[in-house]
Amino acid sequence: MAALILEDGTAFRGLLFGADVSVSGEVVFQTGMVGYPEALTDPSYRCQLLTLTYPLVGNYGVPKDEDGDFGLSKWFESSKIHAAALIIGELSESPSHWSSVKSLDQWLKEQGIPGLQGIDTRRLTKKIREKGTMLGKLVVDGTPEDSIPFDNPDKRNLVQEVSMKEPRVFNPSGSLRITVVDCGIKYNQIRCLAQRGARVTVVPWDHPLDSTDFDGLFISNGPGDPQFCQTTISNVRKVVCVERPKPVFGICLGHQLLSLVIGSKTYKMKYGNRGHNQPCIHKGTERCFITSQNHGFAVDPDTLPKDWDVLFTNANDHTNEGIVHNTQPLFSVQFHPEHMAGPTDLVGLFDVFLDTVKDHKEGNATKSGTNFKVLRPRKVLILGSGGLSIGQAGEFDYSGSQAIKALKEENIQTVLINPNIATVQTSKGLADKVYFLPITAEYVTQVIKNERPDGVLLTFGGQTALNCGVELTKLGVLEKYKVKVLGTPVASIEMTEDRKIFVEKMEEINEHVAPSEAAVAAAERLGYPVLVRSAFALGGLGSGFANNREELTSLVTSAFAHTSQVLVDKSLKGWKEIEYEVVRDAYDNCITVCNMENIDPLGIHTGESIVVAPSQTLNDHEYNMLRNTAIKVIRHLGIVGECNIQYALNPESEQYYIIEVNARLSRSSALASKATGYPLAYVAAKLGLGIPLPQLKNSVTNSTTANFEPSLDYCVVKVPRWDLSKFLRVSTKIGSSMKSVGEVMAIGRSFEEAFQKALRMVDENCLSCLALLPLSAHQELQTPTDKRIFVLASAFRAGYTVDQLYELTKIDRWFLHKMKNITDHERLMETYNQSAMPPEVMRKAKQLGFSDKQIALAVQSTELVVRKLRHDWSIIPVVKQIDTVAAEWPAHTNYLYLTYHGTENDLHFNDQHVMVIGSGVYRIGSSVEFDWCAVGCITELRKMGYKTIMVNYNPETVSTDYDMCDRLYFDEISFEVVMDIYERENPEGVILSMGGQLPNNIAMSLHRQQCRILGTSPEFIDSAENRFKFSRMLDTIGISQPQWKELSDTESAMKFCETVGYPCLVRPSYVLSGAAMNVAYTDSDLEKYLSSAVAVSKEYPVVISKFIQEAKEIDVDAVACDGVVMAIAVCEHVENAGVHSGDATLVTPPQDLNQKTMERIKMIVHAIGQELQVTGPFNLQLIAKDDQLKVIECNVRVSRSFPFISKTLGVDMVALATQAIVGEDVEPLGLMRGKGIVGVKVPQFSFSRLAGADVVLGVEMTSTGEVACFGENRYEAYLKAMLSTGFKIPKKNILLSIGSFKSELLPTVQALESMGYDLYASLGTLFFFWSNFLFQVTAVDWPFEEDDSECPNKEKQRSIMNYLEENHFDLVINLSMRNSGGRRLSSFVTKGYRTRRMAIDYSVPLIIDIKCTKLFVIGLVHRQKSPNPPILVLNGTTTIQFTI
Repeated sequence: MAALILEDGTAFRGLLFGADVSVSGEVVFQTGMVGYPEALTDPSYRCQLLTLTYPLVGNYGVPKDEDGDFGLSKWFESSKIHAAALIIGELSESPSHWSSVKSLDQWLKEQGIPGLQGIDTRRLTKKIREKGTMLGKLVVDGTPEDSIPFDNPDKRNLVQEVSMKEPRVFNPSGSLRITVVDCGIKYNQIRCLAQRGARVTVVPWDHPLDSTDFDGLFISNGPGDPQFCQTTISNVRKVVCVERPKPVFGICLGHQLLSLVIGSKTYKMKYGNRGHNQPCIHKGTERCFITSQNHGFAVDPDTLPKDWDVLFTNANDHTNEGIVHNTQPLFSVQFHPEHMAGPTDLVGLFDVFLDTVKDHKEGNATKSGTNFKVLRPRKVLILGSGGLSIGQAGEFDYSGSQAIKALKEENIQTVLINPNIATVQTSKGLADKVYFLPITAEYVTQVIKNERPDGVLLTFGGQTALNCGVELTKLGVLEKYKVKVLGTPVASIEMTEDRKIFVEKMEEINEHVAPSEAAVAAAERLGYPVLVRSAFALGGLGSGFANNREELTSLVTSAFAHTSQVLVDKSLKGWKEIEYEVVRDAYDNCITVCNMENIDPLGIHTGESIVVAPSQTLNDHEYNMLRNTAIKVIRHLGIVGECNIQYALNPESEQYYIIEVNARLSRSSALASKATGYPLAYVAAKLGLGIPLPQLKNSVTNSTTANFEPSLDYCVVKVPRWDLSKFLRVSTKIGSSMKSVGEVMAIGRSFEEAFQKALRMVDENCLSCLALLPLSAHQELQTPTDKRIFVLASAFRAGYTVDQLYELTKIDRWFLHKMKNITDHERLMETYNQSAMPPEVMRKAKQLGFSDKQIALAVQSTELVVRKLRHDWSIIPVVKQIDTVAAEWPAHTNYLYLTYHGTENDLHFNDQHVMVIGSGVYRIGSSVEFDWCAVGCITELRKMGYKTIMVNYNPETVSTDYDMCDRLYFDEISFEVVMDIYERENPEGVILSMGGQLPNNIAMSLHRQQCRILGTSPEFIDSAENRFKFSRMLDTIGISQPQWKELSDTESAMKFCETVGYPCLVRPSYVLSGAAMNVAYTDSDLEKYLSSAVAVSKEYPVVISKFIQEAKEIDVDAVACDGVVMAIAVCEHVENAGVHSGDATLVTPPQDLNQKTMERIKMIVHAIGQELQVTGPFNLQLIAKDDQLKVIECNVRVSRSFPFISKTLGVDMVALATQAIVGEDVEPLGLMRGKGIVGVKVPQFSFSRLAGADVVLGVEMTSTGEVACFGENRYEAYLKAMLSTGFKIPKKNILLSIGSFKSELLPTVQALESMGYDLYASLGTLFFFWSNFLFQVTAVDWPFEEDDSECPNKEKQRSIMNYLEENHFDLVINLSMRNSGGRRLSSFVTKGYRTRRMAIDYSVPLIIDIKCTKLFVIGLVHRQKSPNPPILVLNGTTTIQFTI
């Protein structure tokens, strides 16, 4: 152990590494995230105790000290370490990099330099920021403190200590003679001069200068106060202050010396500028450049003589960054254009200097200035992304909302087209007008005609908006109506989307894209495996790896179903995948905001990978090589706004390929915004208006510019969530095509902490990161599935080594070592029982990210006991802020996370807040709708004057946007964390009912700890969630429900089913979206389902009830206050009961319910609201059959349909509920009837991404999103809504496969025939239609039968396969057998399954429900009668109709 003691007496204790010596000097901090070998060897750090703000240091080890060009060291900046000591958060024990030969620890030991780790570096940085640079000493335990005096480096001439003693010549054959004054030079400055053809003579600091010896003079950087270098100053004065001086260039200390030579003044700064992200503005062009800096003194620009001018100014603190003579060739800069470590944006200054030297006779280079005006639009159209689907989810709601916010600030009118009813973006109060219409060229054109906008944004609505924009451009619509595309021009978009053009554009600037060609010949030449990918597609749709010719052919065929261009790339499986988010404005200011590294190697789509930001295993050279390439590419493509670029990097060398550029905001831009605190979408929208980047403010600090690159002092891990268990027969392999439905982001100050948090966020039941899995490991590790990460954990437990696992998975060894730390510590904890566990072991467990529950599991105790123990030992998390600048500037927003790596909180807890719990990860069943509710709740609370706290961890959402609430805790939603925050903040209360199922699940645990829960009491929540209590309650108050029984054992369950008759429904408690709900048709089904249901809700009862078939289902949403119902909204399902309400088509106001039924519904709602004493929102599901109403379930929280009814009926139910919860008076609205329009909500499925999944609807939810459209009747609304999900209106051919529904569908089929469609059907259906005088039906063959050989008339009928492959059908109507509600367990592949799956794989529109078929056909008939129905706009609360 050792301590860092500051001159004011503060002590920081930590672990010693490196050399065992005590030192003293000046304590400084540096905010760069890479480049520790370069920083430590920089002579400017002489006598300084260097604190690195990024907590994980030493990840890529230390390279071999070998000579590169000109006999200069290849990796280091001088011959030894100059810093006095290194102070960091956490040292990497097992570094991983191809260039590494030793660890940082070993290197420091060899060089005799001490290091201190385990320090709260953020607290130290904040102290230096507030108090200024301080003297400090690192004292090893056992050394008397007084024996080490404070050493003030400002009191002595440090330059003399680091400057070389004898002159030395580099590149003797060079043409231009440059003399370099060495005040502590970095090798790269010599290299930069020599590479450009100079003969460089380096002389000591006090060497006399004679202008006949050189063509140009260069003054280097160096440590300490420039005033000590009086000898140098007078030497330089002799060659500068003459009639025609030769060119002079100074850097850093050289800049200060030149200023002193001409009579300016220098001063010591409060804490200096040290880092890689200092923005400098060039005077004249106003361009902003990102620079690398390391200095504690600065030049006072007000003291410059009259013929000198400022060259650069720091955009953040406005200090001087460079000076230039108005006529003579003399200039100097304060930053390091030669970088190492850091960005190389201004390395061109060396060219400027040498060109000036060459051209000295003609005086100075002329200054160039570019000025052009951009016209501001007055009205902008924004294209949204439509329904949430796999690959295109809530992140576009977030980016679209940000864009609208940015445009409103600039007083520009906004018009939004987005049929997604559930998003915040389509809410009242954001856009000026919202059109709930399909995002297709046809509808967008109508809106443009109506609205006449003068600008359009295409990059905020994912691939849907992008493709639509490209189509509108091609059709000439934008040109015709004079609509300008803001931000990235369409030409640039096409360059990035069309693979062929993209490759050509990259070759122009000498960059390499992974080699790719078209189809089979290519594959033979490139060699298998190859990657097949389609252009103009999102989330890797239609892509995959092929290992041989057969796989290739089948992949190519199905890829062509989704796109017009398919390419075959060389597979670089096993390479590292790295991405950068890049921002560029119209004036060519360009920055990279965030770089991310995928833990999974290339070959797994980024959306499927675990991603960590910033990258952990890249050294400075790789980091900046890829950064420079990114900037070069984006400039060449002419992108304005935001985009991301992905690379494949060879793990054994510096070879890389560009994989792709997305010229729009992407999934990773939402992640990057949340990971860094830099609002990419907001900035991109402003840049699209032509505002220069340097003029925008950093919205977190409110004082610095947005033209900077964030530096993080924490680590972020993103993990995807898959819901594959909800689908029948789906392949669980993950690869180049995306299948995940949501993602989480966790923040910690160590990788393990963030990683374990993230795994728990994805699935709150993942207790031990090592849910022990069977070791079919080899297979599972080599071909990744959605469970791979747990297989890795069990592999460690089974004794696999890091190297073995690296060979199998190609996950970088650094990450594998970190995962091993977790499993090793878990083993250690298992050796203790709770009483014997020492506090250090507990603290280490918390720092490695273990939850109390996991610790309890290891020591065989309970969560509450561990929690109490932890409090007794005061092992408590601290609250840290995310401020984008690693504590260099104070933050004005409260964007917070909890960590156990720290000793002080970043803020005080004095004010009273109301805490709202968000909805967590998007999963099937809990998606953006709940985020809409949470955002609505915070907004309403703020309107009422409450301060708010939001707890949520989903990076794709608006609720985790730090300007939505007063304090955002980006952390887990679990009992432990919510309690930790609660105890800190002591809020007025907690609102649980706005976040869907997740917060409801912790209601009772919080309640037992005396947590103030606002709204319905947790006891009553339990009565509704606990199936047994709820059913018993209904019986007590005399409300009818299907016959039910609580499950005690399988035998009595079977008896019950026999009595009431199958089918029966098995339902566990406390679940969302019908997880593990199943319909059993036989005894064997029943046994199978019971076991899975019991597994899902271990602590709660499972209930079995009679499943009523062919009934109508009704959804009721209501708000109550102390049990008195204030507002009721009713929706009816189009499909029969038995389809989960999230997958059903909903209509509101209901069209088929009579007055009597409505009264009965009202009565039931009032009774239940009263019985449960509801305060706030609740939702009921009823079924109606034979004039009877039965209640099937009740949720005491907001439901999925809240946004839909609020927007359709024009009453904000969430605002009402919020008012009720905080006890405001709410005026009763009763049963709401709407405004005379009909809304239809249609689910958005993502089956095309889930290879093999059967397209069936049942009691478990399978849709990933929803859209809604409006009309004067439900038919028109339904048709528009169907089009919004990507459905196409059939043109000619329709395939019918309608099994037992023939007679019921007869009128519908007749209608189709009368509209002139060509119908196709199987033989059985055909004969039925013929007997009913429908002769326009053609027979098709189902070749899935085994006995093909016996078909005599085989030649006559074309098989359905041929038809589908040729894209012959425009629509397939496939109704599965009657009574098949829910999932059939049959393992055999039915004809219907094959037909449905083929329709999906060849992207042919498919309808699988009889009620929907009828509705759709009536809609078609209506459409033929009046082809252009009026467009409906939802504008504020009133509905305006436009007739076209």
